[in-house]
Amino acid sequence: MRNDKDNLIVKLSFDFALKIIVFAEAIRETNRFEMASQIFRSGTSIGANIREAQNAESKADFIHKFKIAAKEADEIQYWLSLCKESEFYPSPSEELFKEIQSINLILSKIISTSKKS
Repeated sequence: MRNDKDNLIVKLSFDFALKIIVFAEAIRETNRFEMASQIFRSGTSIGANIREAQNAESKADFIHKFKIAAKEADEIQYWLSLCKESEFYPSPSEELFKEIQSINLILSKIISTSKKS
């Protein structure tokens, strides 16, 4: 069995997903189901794709999975920004924004480093 405890991006994305679940449920409580679903899907799929990359069949597959995770990270930033700017949705915490920015930076570095080696 893999030990992902020492893998920073696996841990960060998992912890972020847990926080996204809580935020999506807060939105769901306001009967804004479409937004809650979008936030839930994009916010939790980052970690799912990173986990898939840990079992990649090739370097190209590894990079591809991380690129998908990066796209999902961009998407969740978009949804969080919409919630922050809209008067109809609960505003996400600054902590969520900081965490997704950190995840984005790490994903970018992993992708660029993987392409070079």
